[in-house]
Amino acid sequence: MTPEAEPPQVEAVLFALEEVLLPFQSVRSWQWAWRPQGPLLGERHALTVLRRSRRAWDRRRWLGLTGKEPPADAGALAEHLAETLRALAGHGLPAAESEAVVRRIQHPTGEVERFPDVAPALARLAAAGVRFGAVSSLAAEHGRWLLRRTGLAEALLLGGSDPPGPAPPDPHAILAAVERLGAPADRTVLVGGLYWSDVRGAHRAGLRSVLVDRAGAWPHVQVGRRPSLDGLEETLRAAAAAAPGSGEGPDDDAGPVGGA
Repeated sequence: MTPEAEPPQVEAVLFALEEVLLPFQSVRSWQWAWRPQGPLLGERHALTVLRRSRRAWDRRRWLGLTGKEPPADAGALAEHLAETLRALAGHGLPAAESEAVVRRIQHPTGEVERFPDVAPALARLAAAGVRFGAVSSLAAEHGRWLLRRTGLAEALLLGGSDPPGPAPPDPHAILAAVERLGAPADRTVLVGGLYWSDVRGAHRAGLRSVLVDRAGAWPHVQVGRRPSLDGLEETLRAAAAAAPGSGEGPDDDAGPVGGA
């Protein structure tokens, strides 16, 4: 009898920082950054805008990754946040006000929200001997600041959007972060919060992937999608057993970007 092959093991997990390990664009964070004294943002309108904003940023990063636009660096993120603010307000704001709000979103001094599932998930990975780290669309300085504000170790951040090097989701940036983890790419899983630029971007770097869709922005993605980090280990095992690039969602979920 031929012995069964051992199931593949996950040696390392590379997380997307924003919206997976910590909230970045939330109603509360925009309230604090734009209107700390009120009036309150309409939650329904704000949630709709932020869901669209998340998908638009995913699209912008994907276009940069595929060479159809310049890479989505920290400057592109600032432009995107300014457009999100415009959508929240329903009109344009003076440039000085917009720039100040965007700075506060990226470098908050008020209370920073936390996802309650993050610390337990990281503790379980550590107990299992799985290495982990994070990459970000933010400049490293801003990413480390947010980690400090949420009580997570700054050392988690393995790569940000800092010139002159490539920024995530560029495969070179992803693989550089994997190298810092000290694990082979074929035994590393990227856990991202954006479908095209995180999940499909991971596949371009030769990694398997898991989508944590906290906002329900990609309901048509059926495989490897979770609403939170609770029970992540089961999805990691399934991802490890799949070939990189398998389980992709339908092309119509990408809007005008189209297929890979």
